[in-house]
Amino acid sequence: MSMSGLYFDIGRKARDLLYKGYAQQPANHLQGIDCSLDLSCQIRDIVPGLRTLFNFSIPDSAKVELQYLSDYGGISGGFGLKSDPLAGYNPLINFSGLIGSDFLSLGTDLAFDISTRTFNNFSAGLSFNSDFLIASFNMNDKLDTWKASCCCVMNPSTETAIAAELKHTFSVNDTAITIGGQHALFPFTLVKARVNTHGRVGGLIQQDLWEKLALTIGGDVDLLDIKSFPKIGLSVAFRV
Repeated sequence: MSMSGLYFDIGRKARDLLYKGYAQQPANHLQGIDCSLDLSCQIRDIVPGLRTLFNFSIPDSAKVELQYLSDYGGISGGFGLKSDPLAGYNPLINFSGLIGSDFLSLGTDLAFDISTRTFNNFSAGLSFNSDFLIASFNMNDKLDTWKASCCCVMNPSTETAIAAELKHTFSVNDTAITIGGQHALFPFTLVKARVNTHGRVGGLIQQDLWEKLALTIGGDVDLLDIKSFPKIGLSVAFRV
C-alpha cells in the first residue's frame, strides 16, 4: 500500500511510464488464477482546497486520506491498514507534505505503525518540472533507497515519451537502471515497453474500449533466469 499522500506525486510521471500497468507479482491466488482488486475514489472541494481520498486494494490494504492543497503546497494525513503475513493487518498513520511551485517542489512523507509504535517509513524528495523534462530525486524506505528519475515528453499529441530511473538500495548494495518508452499508436491505443539492468523486460498494450473503460494486457520476463516463466497480466479499469 502506498500511504505516501502528496509525496507520491514526486517522480510520478516517470514511475507511471516505467511501472504502471505492467504484469506484477500476484497478490492473491484463487483456483489457479492470480487476482487482486483495486478500488479508489475521491471527493473534491469539500471546502475550497480540501478533498478526501479512499483506496482499497484487496487483499493487500485499505486507506482513507484527507488532503489540503494551495497554490504553493499542500499537506495530507491518512489512516490505513496494511497486510502483514505474520501479524494480519497493521494500522498505519501517515503525514505528507509538499511545498514549491509548478517548476520546483520539495516533499516529505512520514508513516507511523500503531501496532509496533515505530516509524514505518520516512521519505524525502524534490522534483523539477518543465514542459519537456520532468526530473526527480527521492530518498525512500527510511532513506535506504535512493532514486533519480526523469521523463522526457517527445510528442504530447501521441503521448510519446521516454523515461529512465537509477535506483540504489544500501541495505542490499543493489543498483539498477530502468529505461522505457511509450507511444499511442492510435488515439485509444497506448503501447509501452521497459528494460532494466537486471535483465527484466516488459511490455503492455492499453486499449480504451469506451470513454470510461480501459483494458490492459501486460507481460514481463526475466532474461537472466532460464527457469523463470513469463508473467502475463490482464487488468480492467473503470473510471467514474
